Amino acid sequence: MTHTPPPPPPASPSPLAPPVRDAPPVRDAPPPCPVPHFSPVRVRGGRQRLRRLLRHRRRAVAVGLAVTAATLVAAGPRDAERARPPGHPAAAATPSADAEQRRRAAAPVTAPVRIADAETVRMLHRGDRVDVVGADGSTSRVVAAGARVVEVPEPRESSAESASEAGALVVLSVPRATAARLAGAGASMRLAVTLC
Repeated sequence: MTHTPPPPPPASPSPLAPPVRDAPPVRDAPPPCPVPHFSPVRVRGGRQRLRRLLRHRRRAVAVGLAVTAATLVAAGPRDAERARPPGHPAAAATPSADAEQRRRAAAPVTAPVRIADAETVRMLHRGDRVDVVGADGSTSRVVAAGARVVEVPEPRESSAESASEAGALVVLSVPRATAARLAGAGASMRLAVTLC
């Protein structure tokens, strides 16, 4: 006769363990439904929208650059000149320097001119307006138009015959470029004056 050990005594509940509650009754759950297989969802025109967005962005950048360039052009070279240091090498090539050169070329200067007919020069007075005509053989041309007489110097003491052959000096106020033409014409032509 075999001896069976007695069953172990029931474990006493631990004071820290939560009390065991009865589980709610299990209701019948619906059987799981299989998920059908489908292809990935693709948005139509996605690449075209991206290209359109990039194109609009490029246009916005181009318009911004054009507006900036127009603003700089409207500001003119004066603002650029203020921004440059005094010894900057680009300062000599600016439009303001060209305008200064043109202003200096147009500024009047006094030019002594020897006129072939001394008697005509003696008729002139300060403030008169004259045209200086250069004659070379059979051709003649106006070298200076509307020149203002600044001074009529007195002739030196010499014989009347030699004075008339040498002509007479008259000081005219003309632009710088016209003074250079007068000097060149006086070396190769006989100059005469006509009152305007």
